[in-house]
Formats: sequence, structure tokens, C-alpha cells
Amino acid sequence: METARFVPLEGFRPYPEEEMIRRAERFADDMERRRTVRQFSTRTVPRQVIELCLDAAENEERAFYSGRAPRDWLDALAPLGTDDHKPYLEAAPYLVVVFGQPYHLDVDGRRVKHYYVPESVGIATGVLITAIHHAGLVSLVHTPSPMSFLNKLLGRPDTDRPFLILVVGYPAEDAVVPVIRKKALGAITSYR
Repeated sequence: METARFVPLEGFRPYPEEEMIRRAERFADDMERRRTVRQFSTRTVPRQVIELCLDAAENEERAFYSGRAPRDWLDALAPLGTDDHKPYLEAAPYLVVVFGQPYHLDVDGRRVKHYYVPESVGIATGVLITAIHHAGLVSLVHTPSPMSFLNKLLGRPDTDRPFLILVVGYPAEDAVVPVIRKKALGAITSYR
């Protein structure tokens, strides 16, 4: 078993209380504008933008694959209901497939178990969705079932577990989103 290594915390910046509040308000306002969309433009997104978003979501228990859906993906997805009801799979410039990795092999070829994989992958995916929004793009979570075909399509080992497909790009000019009503903070939060 590998022993965890620790290094001093670097990069943490404490802020005065007033600035913390301003920063939190700006972030909450920005995230208020984040919406999931189903209509995507075919407009090209620079690969560097996607790579920087993926880098922000870096996490050792997941692997990402991204790129425009090749025909064999779409053919593989078709029996699962990927047809004219899901045109975003062909329109969006990027499909990012997120995999969970339950373990890795150390230098001697021994399995090293990763703990809290679903939680870590979920956190990484949330950071990725936030980074995509922050970069000025939109996304949609797509979870075909079953997803195990993605391992073969993408050359991933059987031990990797597909978590979701994230459709990424610019919204179509005629994109629409449902009307939603957020619950009041008091309805979802309690303090003790």
C-alpha cells in the first residue's frame, strides 16, 4: 500500500470579511445564470478551453475523454434512444466522458484502492460543470444506460466505470430552458 505524502498548503488566500461576502455574492449571481441546455450550436470551441476546464476538475479517481462524437459513438448510442430526440450529441463540439477509477496499479503492478470514488468523481464533475459555465459555455449531463460500451469505444480498461457523458459547447441561437423556481434558502438549509 502506498503511503500518503503531505506538503505544506500553498495558494490559500484569506480575504477580509467584506471581500469574502462580495466574492460569494458575485459567484452566486454568476451561478444563478448557469442552466442546462439541450440545444447546442455546432460552433467550434477551442480545445485549450476544454483542457483548462478539465485541468480545473483534476482528480485522481477519474479519467476524462473529450472530443466530438465520432460516428461509432453515435451508432453505439442509437439503440439506447439516441436519435432525433437527442440531436445535441451530434451538434455539440465536445462530449466529455467521465470515468471513475476504483484503483490504480503501483510501479510494482499491485492494485492501490481509491476510496470515496463516487464522491470524488461527483465533486470533480461539479467543478468541471462550473468551470465550463465560467468559461462561457453550456453543458448537459447525459447518462445512457448501460454505459459499459464506452470502455470499449474509448479503449478504457474494464476496471474504469463510466460515470456520465457531459455534452459541452455554445448554446444554439434558439436554445430554450424550462422555467424553474428556486427554493428559498431557508427551505433547504438549517443551522444548529
